[in-house]
Amino acid sequence: MLVGYMRVSTTDDRQTVDLQRDALVATGVDHRHLHTDKASGARDDRPGLKACLDYLNAGDTLIVWKLDRLGRSLPHLLTIVTDLKARGIAFRSLTEQMDTTTPHGELLFSLFGALAQYERALTRERVMAGLAAAKRRGRQGGRPPMIDAETLERITAALDGGASKASVCRTFKVPRSTLLGTDRPPLSGPG
Repeated sequence: MLVGYMRVSTTDDRQTVDLQRDALVATGVDHRHLHTDKASGARDDRPGLKACLDYLNAGDTLIVWKLDRLGRSLPHLLTIVTDLKARGIAFRSLTEQMDTTTPHGELLFSLFGALAQYERALTRERVMAGLAAAKRRGRQGGRPPMIDAETLERITAALDGGASKASVCRTFKVPRSTLLGTDRPPLSGPG
């Protein structure tokens, strides 16, 4: 069975799915098997997409007018298509002429997968370079310390003096999770 999915980004009447509907129906999708969303492609909680994916069974084919109607990012799109493939469901995009039932479509899908992996590697590389640059400028990453150095010294002295962790928590108004299960407070101050 052919099942179609259509999406426009805005909920007002400026955008319609008419062009997408016409293309999907011309391809052979029955009007009763069309699913629609009026929401940003970046949203993961699209009810029309969820209903469409739940409706599909092994042997069916999901058809979209254009790839960006299904998912806005390449990793999101690949996740959806990989899930479809695992469930025995074919995927077609009319504009890009991608059809996972053909060798050409499989090649395109593989290339998209490689591009997504490359995109993830580049993103990681940029994040790591940014963190290194911040560290060179003296900026420490992570959560800021919850306990200042002076208070930390007093807590350590109290614990070394035999005070219980519970009493230290009450005295210094420190959450129990900060001290429980450790021999020393986990927050050792900046540096």
